[in-house]
Amino acid sequence: MIVTANIAIQFGSKPLFENISMKFGNGNRYGLIGANGSGKSTFMKIITGELQPTNGSVSIGEDEKLGILGQDQYAFEEYSVIDTVIMGDKKLWEVKQERDRIYALEGDMSDEDGIRVADLETEFAEMDGYSAEARASELLMGLEIPEEQHYGSMSEVAPGWKLRVLLAQALFGEPDYLLLDEPTNNLDINTIRWLENTLNSSKASMIIISHDRHFLNSVCTHMVDLDYNTLRLFPGNYDEYMTAATQARERLQNENAKMKAQISELKQFVSRFSANASKAKQATSRQKQLDKIQLHHIKPSSRVNPYIIFEQEKKLFRNAISVKDISKTFDDNTLFKDLSFSLEVGERLAVIG
Repeated sequence: MIVTANIAIQFGSKPLFENISMKFGNGNRYGLIGANGSGKSTFMKIITGELQPTNGSVSIGEDEKLGILGQDQYAFEEYSVIDTVIMGDKKLWEVKQERDRIYALEGDMSDEDGIRVADLETEFAEMDGYSAEARASELLMGLEIPEEQHYGSMSEVAPGWKLRVLLAQALFGEPDYLLLDEPTNNLDINTIRWLENTLNSSKASMIIISHDRHFLNSVCTHMVDLDYNTLRLFPGNYDEYMTAATQARERLQNENAKMKAQISELKQFVSRFSANASKAKQATSRQKQLDKIQLHHIKPSSRVNPYIIFEQEKKLFRNAISVKDISKTFDDNTLFKDLSFSLEVGERLAVIG
């Protein structure tokens, strides 16, 4: 179980968030959402220990493993792709490194080294180390990294694709907890679907930051909303959260509107009859009712919903656009050839790849 107790962090005079106490575990997959700049990645870094909170603490169960999606895609340039993935299981990697170091001694190996490497072999086998490269390759293939690159250097992997290797690294060690910050970045649709299936079949508890609504709907069992400088937990996926949160806010707004109308009515009565001897008792009763009414405090959200307005001066007829036999090349590389399509008014075209 990951437990945060009264977590707060402050940059300058204003806290980014404060008094966050929450438990993560039981195999649940939490989508961590919030406006840009609300502190999602900062909260994730506090959990991983990369950042110390201003107040509060984080505790993780003893002997429980974290799988963390690294954000520095150039951190493993001197290693092979396959070794970078295996590093996702830190204990296995340490045993493998020590085992390989002793074997490299060859004729200089002492009796003590021989005993030590025999113990390491036993430990390596118990950790399923002999299948490590095969398991790492399977993850890399799922992420569409070609087999011929698996034993090549990370420095030869293109930017963006390096992040796929880091994603395989996070998944490799079969961790108890997966912490994934924007895992669908630089992935095409087919690879995102593979990732969804992989995460849904995992027993790990997860905290996932993503702006991909479909991905959150497909993977998450709970949503954690970082807004109003604190966290709120909702059961269900993203769409279910949005429905529940919107309904809750609308309910409070409607209740406030009714109470404001009641306040206005009571104030008018008190103002009109408080000096009237025959109505004074009723006016006093109305004032007591007025004093008991408390409006709900609805905090302003940190979210700002963007919108785009297209002003169409020319009337569109049924056929909005027609494309016929267009091609595009760069040097000897053909991007597309003889492309033809038409788009009618009201249709929406998604360009994928």
